[in-house]
Amino acid sequence: MYSLCRLHSIFQYSKLAAIQHKLLLLNQLTNNQRTKMMQTENLEIPKINFDADGELIITASPTSSKNDFDFFEGKWKLRNKKLNSRLSNCTEWTEFESTQEMYKVLNGIGNIDNFLATFDGQPFEGMTVRLFNPKSRLWSIYWADSNEGKLDPPVLGSFENNVGHFVTKDTFNGKNILVIFRWDARDKNNPVWSQAFSADNGKSWEWNWYMYMSKFEQED
Repeated sequence: MYSLCRLHSIFQYSKLAAIQHKLLLLNQLTNNQRTKMMQTENLEIPKINFDADGELIITASPTSSKNDFDFFEGKWKLRNKKLNSRLSNCTEWTEFESTQEMYKVLNGIGNIDNFLATFDGQPFEGMTVRLFNPKSRLWSIYWADSNEGKLDPPVLGSFENNVGHFVTKDTFNGKNILVIFRWDARDKNNPVWSQAFSADNGKSWEWNWYMYMSKFEQED
């Protein structure tokens, strides 16, 4: 009986700690960032479709354009919320700040940004390359970082009503997964980027990284 009571106490303490952690995170965010966090988390992920061979079917929205990322040009400060462990029922998050700067390339059908942060006292740099295909009207988004030194498989997709979803197949810890990027640009002065993994072909998703952005000249 003592062991059961002890386990119950630990469980109750863990639940309380998780609630306190979320409240702490919310207190650290500005009012605008708190609003963005709740609005973004409540967005639905579009249904994922596959062809007869199991390949992803990705079709551009009617409004997809090479100008979809124009709002992101320039230098930004980011508040990151990153899950400590992915696809392992983890509920602990790490928050940190970073910077990002985007500039256009290829006469406007592409753009590149550099993501700069510090982890455990060590500098970290990520790079995103985004390319717009005028024929398919789909964006391909590639990520590379200073830890891996390779381009990840591109996520493909488009914007609709100022919200973009971009998806691809990938592997994580030896398992096949889907990866989705979401760009919530309904407020172009404070966009939110987020990433989720699915281990069941899109039936369920685990969000593992959020970036809440504001331009350097803006006041919090």
